[in-house]
Amino acid sequence: MTLIDSIRLWMDTNPQLAPWAVLGTMIVSFLFARYVVGRGLVWLTKSTKNEWDDVLIKHMHPNRLSWVAPFAVIYAFAYLWPQYAPTLQIFALFFILWIVVLTLTSMLTAVNLIYESRANYSGVAIQGYLDLGKMLLLAVGVILSISVISGRSPLLLLGGLGALTAVLLLIFQDTILSLVASVQIAANDLVKEGDWIEVPAFGADGDVSNMSLHTVKVQNFDMTFTVIPTHKLLDVSFKNWRGMSQSGGRRVKRAISLDIQSVRFCTAEEMSKLKQRPLLKDFFANKPDQLTNVSVFMAYVEAYLRQRQDVKKDQTIMVRQLDPGPTGLPIEVYIFTTTTAWPEYEAIQASIFDHLLAIVPEFGLRVFQNPTGADFSSFGSNVAG
Repeated sequence: MTLIDSIRLWMDTNPQLAPWAVLGTMIVSFLFARYVVGRGLVWLTKSTKNEWDDVLIKHMHPNRLSWVAPFAVIYAFAYLWPQYAPTLQIFALFFILWIVVLTLTSMLTAVNLIYESRANYSGVAIQGYLDLGKMLLLAVGVILSISVISGRSPLLLLGGLGALTAVLLLIFQDTILSLVASVQIAANDLVKEGDWIEVPAFGADGDVSNMSLHTVKVQNFDMTFTVIPTHKLLDVSFKNWRGMSQSGGRRVKRAISLDIQSVRFCTAEEMSKLKQRPLLKDFFANKPDQLTNVSVFMAYVEAYLRQRQDVKKDQTIMVRQLDPGPTGLPIEVYIFTTTTAWPEYEAIQASIFDHLLAIVPEFGLRVFQNPTGADFSSFGSNVAG
């Protein structure tokens, strides 16, 4: 005979003491579950070096789970009050069911935290799938709750849902679209947590801080947040800068405009002077004596870029002319820096163009600039003089 059978036999032979015995059993079982089992689990997790078990127990909520014990006692001894037994059992099962459902959903949250805290976490989020799992648990909880209250089989309830399929599809339209989008994003490796993305349609420009089933959360560089519906991310164009980060180099694509009127052939004196520059020795070795100042300047710029330690040599280094126009002749620099960090990148870019703007006059060239008020003032003074 088991302990439960012995307790039931005793209560059957002592009906006047049964209510107090049930109440005492409820209290003892609750205290044992909370202060022995619950605190024992917490103590065990704290005594280990792993952190994942601490997260798991924290989200398990042992104090909440300990309420299963007294409700189980109510369910087991409800037969002592035949007129109330069905109601008491429904009441106990209902609360046990939802305590278990809430515990399982919390455990899925813990699984996500453990997954993302791994040392080798690559940014591929599983929160969307876990959110779907939570929704399924809640749906099962609702169906089982209706089954417990109505006394009907849950299979019959599921069969009756067929008529409501169209309504359910309408209600959960965004969820279904988000699930499909999450699968496509994960399968094609389009976006991961930590990626820098630009989504002009939503004004987002920053790092992906969180990806869930329904939303993608982006922290912009001005420290604001933009929340984008997951399924909308596939409906609009966006740019992912992950490739730039992984390559280790960030592109510089900027031009300076030269005054076309300053473009001419170099004089013999200028050629002799320019040949003394160390960066141009290789260029002049196989070149004719008659060269334009623009071609010499471009050769100098390329040689200058190639000798800089902060410019990647294994990626494109190019100096080219763009179409001349009303703002002069653009000379474009196309290179990649050795860092992708924003402040360092801007400092390298500024250093390069500071040097180029300062060296332009050495080649008999002028940087194009629209006239300013000071220019007109000076012109007026010269005319008056």
